[in-house]
Amino acid sequence: MTQFLPPNLLALFAARDPIPYLPPAAKLPHEKKQKGYDGVGAFLSVFEHPSETPPPTRVETREERMERRRRERAEQTAYKLEQEIALWDPTTNPKATMDPFKTLFVARINYDTSESKLRREFEGYGAIKKICMIFSKDNAKPRGYAFIEYEHERDMHSAYKHADGKKIDGKRVLVDVERARTVKGWLPRRLGGGLGGTRRGGADVNIKHSGREDNERERERYRLEQRDRDERGRHDRGERPAGGAGRRRTRSRSRRRSASRSRRRERERERSARDRDDDAERKQRRRSRSRSRRRRSRDKERRDDKKQKRRDRDRDRKETKVKPEDIKIKQEPNDDYPEFNLPVMDVQIKQEPHDHENKYNPEDTNGDEDYNY
Repeated sequence: MTQFLPPNLLALFAARDPIPYLPPAAKLPHEKKQKGYDGVGAFLSVFEHPSETPPPTRVETREERMERRRRERAEQTAYKLEQEIALWDPTTNPKATMDPFKTLFVARINYDTSESKLRREFEGYGAIKKICMIFSKDNAKPRGYAFIEYEHERDMHSAYKHADGKKIDGKRVLVDVERARTVKGWLPRRLGGGLGGTRRGGADVNIKHSGREDNERERERYRLEQRDRDERGRHDRGERPAGGAGRRRTRSRSRRRSASRSRRRERERERSARDRDDDAERKQRRRSRSRSRRRRSRDKERRDDKKQKRRDRDRDRKETKVKPEDIKIKQEPNDDYPEFNLPVMDVQIKQEPHDHENKYNPEDTNGDEDYNY
């Protein structure tokens, strides 16, 4: 069929010209002569002396870099804190109250609480002279605490005694005296001072309740807890308590006592596990018994209800639906309107004539004349 195609289409199927052969410009790798490998002995004079070799450069790891940055931030914070402590002087504040011994400190205030609301809540303890609410210097938002100055010191003592833990706008406030100008060496919380146990450490030592606490008692409790925790840690590590008066045991005796103690603990654990299993089995058995007892009581109640319904149905079928004595006939009253009586009137009632009498007589009207028609 291809021989019948036109020449222009046959040219598309024509073979290409062969590739001309050209000799290679260089020898092939396997035809080249290799000189072989030489040692480095000829270059030893170029190497430096080992004593002149610089020490290797060490790159810090990711953990070391994070620790270094944390240490630098802590140092910067401590330096800034020292500067702020050196410059802090509460007596030079122009916006402070006049008398610090008549001033009440109120913290944990709701951010939406206004000055008028605070005045209404604390005016019940005495006349208020001034209220200073603290706002942020950056965005002018409330910081959540204020200072209230009373006219008399006894009113401030009354508010200090009774207003602690009072709920204002859904939050319980903390009430305390002003300590910045009354306590020597006092520092606020932002400078590392302050009172309260809400930021001591973890959740096991922080105080979560709202209100003022007895600080001496809280410090003593915190010290006792810390001491118990340290003693417990030393006991877990196997260390002897400081100043121990017990005599030193030999190594073999300590081993025997530790082995007997471990065996005793193992027996106690096995006994407690066995007791727990027995209690669980007993509870399960008691629960199954109570369930079966309740099920039997429910089945019995259902059967009794069915029997009672069947008896009531049979009794209704045997008895007549309506008994004669149950039928009551309504007695009509003699007088439909017993309270309505007309008085007797002297009236003559005209009687109608009977049928045999003439109802109309023209003679009675026109005389006795006879008319003939």
